[in-house]
Amino acid sequence: MRNVRLPGVTAEPDSARRVKLAPSILASDFSRLGEELNAIAGADWAHVDVMDGQFVPNISFGLPILAAARAASSLFMDVHLMIDRPERYLKDFADAGADGLTVHVESTPHIHRAVQQIRELGKKAGVTLNPGTSLETLRPVLPEVDLVLIMSVNPGFGGQKFIPHSLERIRTVRRWLDELGSAAELQVDGGVGPTNARAVVNAGASNLVAGSAVFGRDGAQAGLERLREALK
Repeated sequence: MRNVRLPGVTAEPDSARRVKLAPSILASDFSRLGEELNAIAGADWAHVDVMDGQFVPNISFGLPILAAARAASSLFMDVHLMIDRPERYLKDFADAGADGLTVHVESTPHIHRAVQQIRELGKKAGVTLNPGTSLETLRPVLPEVDLVLIMSVNPGFGGQKFIPHSLERIRTVRRWLDELGSAAELQVDGGVGPTNARAVVNAGASNLVAGSAVFGRDGAQAGLERLREALK
């Protein structure tokens, strides 16, 4: 079923939209993964970045880490696949515990088919793109998705600075989703922290991914609380 509201029913206004927080476990201490997940139990989602060393120049982790995270936490597992031809592995990640799967428009010539596959697996379907890719590439699949992810850094490495022009890209996609009457999440990932979280939400985001801003020296629970406080 398409994630579009009935004709005449509009999406929630910014003031009514509840912001979800999705800490990225890429920034966590993997030797203490269970403890780290417990520390972010008050979050809405756990964000899982999968990199293959080909689509992006880094390798992160794959199915075993996702399965371990799934076993250790009841959080919604939000899996961002930064891999070539993700269609080959969608079922594997679904079986390993993903609740949502997000794929890049650049990673496959069959983005619509990939979105359909995710839905057929009973998972939330997300679509994303690199900062240098035209937003127009998203438009054909916007009526079909549960989530749109705006990358506010170039994917592949954590700890990068937020690209300021991303705010305009967020505003544009928010307008498109609202015009469709879509209830899809508008997620932002890359350089998000207490200093810019409010600006990102004001631009239209409903879901924030944060890695180093959450998993800091004083612990993930404190980092999560700082982010929530910045949104008040």
